[in-house]
Amino acid sequence: MRGSTFILAAAVTSLLGGCSSHAAVDVPPLDAAAHAFQWNAWGGDAGGSRFAPLTQITPANVAALKPAWTFHTGALAKGWESGEKLTFEATPLFVDGTLYFSTATGEVFALDAATGTQRWKYDAHVDGSEDRSELSSRGVTWWRDPTAAAGTACATRIFFGTVDARLIALDAATGKPCEGFGEHGQLQLSAHLLRDSSKGDYEFTSPPAVDGDTLILGSSIGDNWSAANALGVVRAFDARTGALRWHWDPIERTAEAGDPDAKPYPTWDGAANAWGVFSVDAARHLVFIPSGSASPDPYGGERPGDNHWANSLVALDTATGKLVWARQLIHHDVWDYDLAAQPMLVDLKRDGQSIPAVIQLTKTGQVFVFRRDDGTPLFDITEKPVPQDGVAGEKLSPTQPFSALPSLVRNGPVTPADAHGLTFWDRNRCRALIASLKSEGIFTPPSQQGTIEMPSYAGGVNWGSGAWDPATQTLVTNVNDLPMQVQLLPREEWLRQIKAGGEKGWEYARMKHTPYGMRRRVLQSPLGAPCIAPPWGRVVALNLGTGKLDWSIPLGTGKHKAPWPISIKGMPGMGGPLMTASGLVFIGAATDGYLRALDRATGKELWRAELPAPGMATPMTYAVGNRQYVVIAAGGHGKLDTGRSDALVAFKLPE
Repeated sequence: MRGSTFILAAAVTSLLGGCSSHAAVDVPPLDAAAHAFQWNAWGGDAGGSRFAPLTQITPANVAALKPAWTFHTGALAKGWESGEKLTFEATPLFVDGTLYFSTATGEVFALDAATGTQRWKYDAHVDGSEDRSELSSRGVTWWRDPTAAAGTACATRIFFGTVDARLIALDAATGKPCEGFGEHGQLQLSAHLLRDSSKGDYEFTSPPAVDGDTLILGSSIGDNWSAANALGVVRAFDARTGALRWHWDPIERTAEAGDPDAKPYPTWDGAANAWGVFSVDAARHLVFIPSGSASPDPYGGERPGDNHWANSLVALDTATGKLVWARQLIHHDVWDYDLAAQPMLVDLKRDGQSIPAVIQLTKTGQVFVFRRDDGTPLFDITEKPVPQDGVAGEKLSPTQPFSALPSLVRNGPVTPADAHGLTFWDRNRCRALIASLKSEGIFTPPSQQGTIEMPSYAGGVNWGSGAWDPATQTLVTNVNDLPMQVQLLPREEWLRQIKAGGEKGWEYARMKHTPYGMRRRVLQSPLGAPCIAPPWGRVVALNLGTGKLDWSIPLGTGKHKAPWPISIKGMPGMGGPLMTASGLVFIGAATDGYLRALDRATGKELWRAELPAPGMATPMTYAVGNRQYVVIAAGGHGKLDTGRSDALVAFKLPE
């Protein structure tokens, strides 16, 4: 269906500390720099800072922020087979007065940034009857061809990947396919890579990176189906023609030094794919890639060694695809601790010097910072011993890297004394459950008994990443802070449970070519609440000048989760923050469905507005006409059992 635009009035809850509709609001004028600002990459810029130098909306006037327009994509009306997995995670781009964004169902929209009116729509006609491991699309890539005359077809282009593994090039002015790219504007990219994976398990959910005229693309691969999952190669293409320029395999094909028992690597050459968003340093022609785990996640007996370069921050030469440097941040991952967050390219001030740095946030809640040119750590990293009592056949790494920076989440053992519940009965059930499971703190390996994974595979920091304030050297991010329960089942027992329909609330995975199947879920009470005390989601500010946390606050409330009390503060979620030069942090991400504005200096909530559904995306901002706008995708999240919508919502100060 065609998207529609309307003005929200009563549908959006008004503001904390809001102004009377008759009160005068101080609205600073926009200067030339504000009008020149373009949000032309997913993370605001190619380095993923999620920072905007805009100052019209301030801590003093943000309470007057009002709905400007709402646009509906129509994605929910498609009735897809995997529709319960459908998310709306896109962050729009803003270029020359137009917003560009995508949906998981294969549409790209161009909107008038001032009014939300549709300028064009493209539909890739993705087959909705196919079962898919994920239904996500985080956005698109904008590119200007410096060799093309202005106004000619495809002089500026929009690139996006689909969940059926196509890379598509569109004319940014019209939305029509760029016929000279691939076959009639698209490439089909799953051929020869699937192996044991099905078509629905190999997808593109993040926009490609671009340096010069080279597009660089990873992939999303469904976890835990097999030890021989699809290949996780990173590929680069000519932005004009779609011709393949290079590919890089994250899995090294020789046995690792010092491991005489290592099998030839081709026996486990699945996954280690990079599904998050990449960052580009155009001056150095480096692309920074956060890679994921090798397959399958919870058992690594078929993949001995550290598994380079899975779970690594990797810097490749954008022209050749050759490895410049890499730092593995999880050895031999059995916890699904993919590097999900976009690497953040920042200038770190130290001893009067400005150091080009890259920050990697992680699901474990650790923060790693490196020199961009050679990967030298800028904060110490120490290899520390970790638990070793894995299942039969497992060969765990004896140590894991730990950053000297403070952890952003809880990572110690979970004990019966930590049990939490909404009632006395609920708490006792949690106490008994915790007592029955293994928990030795972070990196406790999966077991047949059942293991508490803390932090969980949801994070820590997930794909929403962080925001960087260059003036204060402050990193702000949201974190999930709740435990998971993971159990490895001998093959026969796993099959028995599957044939019986499985236990409600558990995710089951086959893990073909291994002795085990897996099941996992949130460590939760019979009433569905996590078995440890809240907050289960927070926003934190880490000052990299001091190396200390400036503040940490709960994010969200239990408002939507009956019978949970609304007084519960700190809910899990997905998405990320935006920071502005005026000292504001904007964030959705929580399951209670609000977009919030926080004081960057203190974390104090200054404003909030209820969205049509939770904003499980990262907001963005821009200036057009005489107003600064803040925009977020408000789609909810099927896996988090929230309300659903297909709305893109914009806010601005009153005229």
